Amino acid sequence: MNDTASAGSREADNKKLVAEFMQVFSTGDVAAIMDYLAPTATWWVAGTIEGISGTKSKDEFREMLSGLSANTKTGAIRLTPIAWTAEGDRVAVETESYSEMTNGRVYNNLYHFVFEVRDGKIQSVKEYLDTEHTRAVFLAA
Repeated sequence: MNDTASAGSREADNKKLVAEFMQVFSTGDVAAIMDYLAPTATWWVAGTIEGISGTKSKDEFREMLSGLSANTKTGAIRLTPIAWTAEGDRVAVETESYSEMTNGRVYNNLYHFVFEVRDGKIQSVKEYLDTEHTRAVFLAA
């Protein structure tokens, strides 16, 4: 197999892994979600939202995700991929979320995620989103 074909296969495998991750994420099964992340994985969220934004270790992300899921009626935030770009170890995906919250609001946000995948595990995630919508749904009185 030439380098171009092996790169295409790696990119397809990485995209498949991220797609599976988003399906599992949408179930709210935190333990299963964590299985996709490498032990040293980091998750960065844009903005200045207290308790959400910034860089989180895998354990910190688990804690944050458990708290966010507890505020949803179904225990999950559904992620629906819209458009993909995969190159090397990076998978970028435009995504829409949806969840009905226990506070009566609806969380329906748009994201741009950048995943770094190596050795069949997610190594890092950068999450760009509408922070004002997130703040209004999760933190507004």
